[in-house]
Amino acid sequence: MLTSVIPIAFALVGAALALTLWRLLAGPSAPDRILALDTLYVNTVALLVLLGIHLGSALYFEAALLIALMGFVGTVALCKYLLRGDIIE
Repeated sequence: MLTSVIPIAFALVGAALALTLWRLLAGPSAPDRILALDTLYVNTVALLVLLGIHLGSALYFEAALLIALMGFVGTVALCKYLLRGDIIE
């Protein structure tokens, strides 16, 4: 069953990545772009998890975890910069 579901999931996550990238480039305001960047991180993590399942390698799960951590820290830093104008107090 995974052999038929994984290509469909790759296509759907790829479409989500394309739509998110479009929102990142054409977002009307800075908060919309920050939210699109955060969604791009989440979609990338989903794509790496799917690739790890498809190839049967645990290395992709570790890479997905690192991207999720960096995405969270980046989103917090961008939001803090947007609200205060400074990241480090």
